[in-house]
Parts: sequence; C-alpha cells; structure tokens
Amino acid sequence: MTTTLTATSTDPASYEALSLRFAPLFAQIGAGALKRDLDRELPFEEVEALDAAGFGALLVPASAGGIGVSIETFIRLLIDLAEADSNVAHLYRGHVGFVTSLKYQPEHIQQRWYREVLNGKTVGNASTERGGNALGTLNTVLTKGNNGWEINGTKYYSTGTIFSDYTRVSASQEGGGRRFAVVNLSAPGVSIEDDWDGFGQKLTGTGTTVLKGVPVDEDAVLERVPGGSDAIFEASFFQLVLLAVLAGIARAARRDAVSTIAARKRTFNTGSGLPFREDPLIQEAVGRLSAKAFAAEATVLQAARALDVADEASYESGAYSPEFDGQPPYELSLGEIAVEQAQVIVPELAMAAAQQLFETVGASATSTSKGLDRHWRNAQTVATHNPISFRARAIGDFHINGTLPEGLNAIGDATKGSAAK
Repeated sequence: MTTTLTATSTDPASYEALSLRFAPLFAQIGAGALKRDLDRELPFEEVEALDAAGFGALLVPASAGGIGVSIETFIRLLIDLAEADSNVAHLYRGHVGFVTSLKYQPEHIQQRWYREVLNGKTVGNASTERGGNALGTLNTVLTKGNNGWEINGTKYYSTGTIFSDYTRVSASQEGGGRRFAVVNLSAPGVSIEDDWDGFGQKLTGTGTTVLKGVPVDEDAVLERVPGGSDAIFEASFFQLVLLAVLAGIARAARRDAVSTIAARKRTFNTGSGLPFREDPLIQEAVGRLSAKAFAAEATVLQAARALDVADEASYESGAYSPEFDGQPPYELSLGEIAVEQAQVIVPELAMAAAQQLFETVGASATSTSKGLDRHWRNAQTVATHNPISFRARAIGDFHINGTLPEGLNAIGDATKGSAAK
C-alpha cells in the first residue's frame, strides 16, 4: 500500500512534493489497470495524462529549464506508478533513458531535445533486432546522402514507441560504428505494429517498428560509444528502471493480498476457524510477502542512490563533455555494480511476492476475472530482460579479480569465439 503523504515540501523537486502532485493521477491509472489487462486495452489515455502532467520531463535538468529531480526521487515515483500499473511505468523506460543520456550530448542537441521534452514530447525505444544480426552489429542502417540522413531497418520489442512522438533507433553507420537516430514517428516511411505476444507486460506497446527511407534531422543523430561514460551510465539506468517496475509489482502483490483477505469470509476446517484476516498463519504469510516487497524496494533505492553518486562524479570530472577522453569515473562502475547486484536479487523477491499472494487466498483467487496472476506474469516478463546468471558472474569477477563490468549494449546472433568474450 502506498504511503499517503500529508507534509508539504518547499522544494518542487522533492519526492514529497511530487508524490502529492502525482498521487491522484497514479490512483486513477491504477483504478483501470485490471480492466485494461483483461481486455488488452493499451493505456493511451493514461500516458497522455502523464505527459500532460509533466511526468516525462521530471529528469530534465534545472539548467535546461526543468526541475531536475534526482535519480532516487524519480525511481521512487516510478515505483509508485508501477504499483498502480506496471505496464505504464515500464513503457516510459526508453523515454527516461533518453532524457538522462542527453547530458552527455553536445549542447545544440541538448537544447533541441530538452525543449521537445519540456513541451510534452516523448521518445520511445527501438534498439533490438529479432535475428540475423551478429552480436555487436545491426541490420538497421543510417546513411547520409545529398538530401541528408535517412534510416532503414526493422526493430522488434519497441517498448513505448506506439505511445510516443519519436523513437530512438540504434543503427549501424556506413563506414563502421553505431549511432542513435531519433526518428519522428509521423515521418513518411514509419510503421508501428502492436504485435507483442508476451504473457506479461502485455500493454507496454512492445511491438515492431519498420523504417523505410525515413528522413532524420541532423540534430537527431547521436553518438554512441560502447564503453564510454555515457554508455556505462545509460546501461545502468535502463536496468534500474526495470528494477523499479519489479519493486512496484511486489508492492501491488502485497496490496492485492491485503484487500482480498479483508473481504474474505470463508475459511477451511483444517485452519483455525477464524476469518482469514485474523488467522495467524495468513498474517504470517502476508508478513513474509510484505518483507519481500520492502526488501525489493529498499534494494532498488540503494542502487538509485549509487547512480546519483555516479552522476555527480561524471559532472565533477567533466565526463559529460563530448570532448572528454579520459577514463570514466570509477563511481560509474560502482553504480553499475550496485544495479547489477540488485538485478540478481530483486527479480527473485518480486516473483516470490507475486507467488506468495496465492498462499493467502483460496482457489477462487485463480479466477481470471480477478487478474491476480498478472503480477507473477508481469514480474517474470520483466525479469527476463537481462539474464541474471550473466550479471551474477560479472559481480563475482569484479569482487574476485577487480574486473569492471560490461553493461548490456548489444544483442545478436552468437558468432564463433564470442562466448569467450
């Protein structure tokens, strides 16, 4: 259950002030979450309301005209939103990842895109190709001709794109290397299909984006340097968003366990004979579920604080500058390790909380009309985004040998010898 805040804060970027501002909207979104899941109804109106309320602009720095919330504050709000509807929180992943990465771009690019975001525009994500591209390469190609830049390719798992004004596309560039292109979704040659068939997170708009000769503005072509400060930070932040979604799912499981028990009158002869809300064993089950939700959220917020420290270190070291050619601040790697350690444990906690929900109710809870299974389905779907075994190995290598982790920045077909990388 989300805590109701009564105190106000004079700082508009504080969690207290922002929670009071967004809590009514989150509650409204949560009220329709079950029906949307049952009917597979994409949350267009909900996203539009959040955009209008400025949710997508919270991470724009104060120096660029925003309120510049900290990473921890934003993640706390995102957990609140994920408790209301994990799909809606998840679909903002590409957008907020894009906004946080702008600080590493040249000033003219920052000015263009911060202005767009402050005007309520959002940016989806289109990075993954389903197959046929070797690991480290992309079949989507960005080219520059006499008429400027254009992009061609097909992207899958384009989370959030169908709700957005733009989408950021990862592409190979003629002559070598990879770059990002921010594509206007109203441009000719763009088509988006809502063809995601996953059993969880069904309403994130994780479909297919097809690009055929789509023009790209000069200030919509962004550098992409694997292993650089920007890549380390962005890979960590992208995964942190997923962990916030999982923490919200765990809280939603606790919420629904409590509300279901409160309304239940029937019991079993093998139990104590008391109403479920008074039965010590049911109370214990809820207590264990609640502890898992608490641990998941606490872990995610600790990782968020580590990224705030990394963010500050990047600023102080000058790593934000496109001309920076030094070693990325060590704090960036520590932030990445914090996120990776959270990746190992938070999915387990969230899925266990969603499973334990069913220990507090009877068989009637499996009715599809109640949708209680969606918490486990959603948690499992989010947990698959970055193989946990790979993250656990990297953490062990870091602690044993001091090896800095490699963030997730490429997916593709395995090639000979790539397994040894």
